[in-house]
Amino acid sequence: MYKINFKFEQKGLEPVVIENAPAGISILEVALENNIELHHNCGMVCACSTCHIYLEKGEIYVPDITDREEDFIDRARNPKLNSRLGCQCILEEGSGDIEVTIPDQSQIHGE
Repeated sequence: MYKINFKFEQKGLEPVVIENAPAGISILEVALENNIELHHNCGMVCACSTCHIYLEKGEIYVPDITDREEDFIDRARNPKLNSRLGCQCILEEGSGDIEVTIPDQSQIHGE
């Protein structure tokens, strides 16, 4: 099980800590299952950049970035070296602490 600390760039949103996130699901799925808004226009198939996150800590607990994911991150708003797509960050077997910052999504339309 993982402990995931979600922080938000959007003003007015307080950090949320999820204590028992299971392996085998994505950071996007953890967010959605815990009522944390994280857009996902393509339905979690790595075909857009709306679930863009900053993986601040815990990159060793998710698969390495693929070329396809990197191509979509290049299209995201304000990409950084630690940018990932939440749908592609599948929690591997094990446990640990993960820190995620969700960029301001107030200008993103759609799901």
